[in-house]
Amino acid sequence: MRIRPSLSPHSSHGPRARAATALGAVVVLLAASACSAESSDSSGAGGAGRTLALSIFGTPNSFDPAQLIEGQQTYVWDALYDTLLLQDNSGKLKPGAAQSWKYSDDARTLTLKLRGDLTFSSGAKVDSAAVKATMERTLKTPGQSQAALAAVNSVEAPDASTVVIKLKQPDAALLPLLSTAPGVIGDPKTMASKSSALDPVGSGPYTLDKKATVNGSVYVLNRRSDYWNAKAYPFKTVKIRVISDPTAVANALKAGETNVGTVDVSQISAIKAAGFDITHVDATAGASLILADRAGSTLKALGDVRVRRAINMAFDRDKMVKQLLRGSGEPTEQLFNPEGEANDPALDKTYAYDPAGARKLLAEAGYADGFSVTMPSLVYSKQFEPAITQALGDIGIKVKWEPVPAQQSLSALLSRKYPMFLVVEGLNVAPIETRSFFSPTGSKNVFRSTDPALTALLNKADKELDPAKAAGIYKEISKFGVEQAWNAPLFHIGSDWATKKGIAYLGDGSSTMSTIRQFGPAGSKG
Repeated sequence: MRIRPSLSPHSSHGPRARAATALGAVVVLLAASACSAESSDSSGAGGAGRTLALSIFGTPNSFDPAQLIEGQQTYVWDALYDTLLLQDNSGKLKPGAAQSWKYSDDARTLTLKLRGDLTFSSGAKVDSAAVKATMERTLKTPGQSQAALAAVNSVEAPDASTVVIKLKQPDAALLPLLSTAPGVIGDPKTMASKSSALDPVGSGPYTLDKKATVNGSVYVLNRRSDYWNAKAYPFKTVKIRVISDPTAVANALKAGETNVGTVDVSQISAIKAAGFDITHVDATAGASLILADRAGSTLKALGDVRVRRAINMAFDRDKMVKQLLRGSGEPTEQLFNPEGEANDPALDKTYAYDPAGARKLLAEAGYADGFSVTMPSLVYSKQFEPAITQALGDIGIKVKWEPVPAQQSLSALLSRKYPMFLVVEGLNVAPIETRSFFSPTGSKNVFRSTDPALTALLNKADKELDPAKAAGIYKEISKFGVEQAWNAPLFHIGSDWATKKGIAYLGDGSSTMSTIRQFGPAGSKG
């Protein structure tokens, strides 16, 4: 079965482009779909009698609502906390704790109406005061969500069921962000206590089984019987295990210890032989060479668009997909999801693989002898470094890779020490990806590049409330990025889901958000 992802204008990955700290988690996003599940009911009966077990590569840093990290950790905290909005398995934005929302005509005031049947796991009622307290604390606490909510000026709670968010300026990314970490609702009485980091009081569909949980190893979640959206969570128990080796996840599938997960393309035949069905998703993440110093402040050459275009012409993207991804992916010259509203297939024909033409452009720009560049060698970049070095070397650009410890990845990229660097992260919706890559405050725009034409487009997109009209603006932004060679996108990375009888993968590839709503009993709908 082959699926092509498609995104609605306001869907969100959780992921996938976020506040500046997201750069520190890109290695996790490479494997954002690497998870597995095991059955505690071998009869294959409905989900109510089963245990879903997920494996994630990294340990959740904290369950403090203000310190949540996007990526695979989302599997845990998304089960413990409600979010104001939800992203369904088709990538569409749906009501969550907020049953409705509406923007003012100037797109600077967002009013949300909470549903009336919300309670915390403690039994206390969830109301607008809790939303206000959580968001205000997040705004005061350094972290991923604080940066994501930078446009928020104030949060008001005029009555128990109404939340009013007033913005400093319009922000098209806000709605999808409210379906992720910035939209969680914490318990005002406990969220600031040290205990919330490991034993939170949440309003989500599950509670943490503290006795069965071993921090850093396994997180056991028990389903709440009184949760308002229980039908979206058919598994009575969820076990989320930290397993850093993808091979160990695949071995667990083949041994019958797990019954759903993503597998490496080299293992598909063996997994099928073991009785699993395979669902291929064409694109879940993207790899792009960020040409960050577009003003040429530290590397003069990058200030010339001819040089940036030459770099785009240096890569045989089809060959990279075949050799580096073993065919599980798609070449691309643009950043956006291949089926998202910002993607224009025509743009993928802008830069043909042409080393000779690239060298000619470099000569025209005054770099006939090429130049040298130092790039950070990060955990997720290592497997791609030889191919990038060879491609750029073929047009006269000598690359030196400087090792950077994993814990220093974020600070290294934000330091502006590196004029070029590779990012690999999960795909997201257009508003979030646009802000991440093109906004002067974006997490990937570390040199704070601006351009009058782009600024006008960004402002126009933020103010546009009509999804159809907004889609056209995002296409214009994508066109600007490709034609001005702001970056050198290389390829999108696909994934292959293996599912055993009784458990189904419910996504259609549109959403790459790490949520257990991706799974259900066979025959159920996403």
